[in-house]
Amino acid sequence: MNHSQTAYDNFMSGCNCSQAVFSAFSDITGIDPELSLKMSSSFGGGMGRLREVCGAFSGILMVLGCLYGYSDVKNPELKSEHYRRVQELAEEFKKRTGSLICREHLGLTGASTPDSPVRTAEFYKTRPCAKLIQTAAEIMDEYILNHPYD
Repeated sequence: MNHSQTAYDNFMSGCNCSQAVFSAFSDITGIDPELSLKMSSSFGGGMGRLREVCGAFSGILMVLGCLYGYSDVKNPELKSEHYRRVQELAEEFKKRTGSLICREHLGLTGASTPDSPVRTAEFYKTRPCAKLIQTAAEIMDEYILNHPYD
């Protein structure tokens, strides 16, 4: 499946960046698409439009947790291994996009109001989000290909 195209289509249909990426992988996370939208809804706009960590990258992390996460909280090796994965993906996302931070991608200086802007053709022209979402999905697909999961 082309998760990059699905993530792009999700964004263009109204999903926030995190929702677009995370729900695109519903076919392999096993999470119902509606539940995936709810689970990732808080991470759009760099976490509720705070413009912090890019929602597309947050979507990567949610997929990563579903496929490679740990549940044995008493096992420090598993935690360390998982955090190594997070840091590897963060480096790759930064390498390809320039930052992990939403406001840096948007050229803004701080948080925004919680009100969502109307998404018009002009809105999409001024935002790098669609490309960031596609890149995030590509990175996750490549990671999965190179690191088979159970």
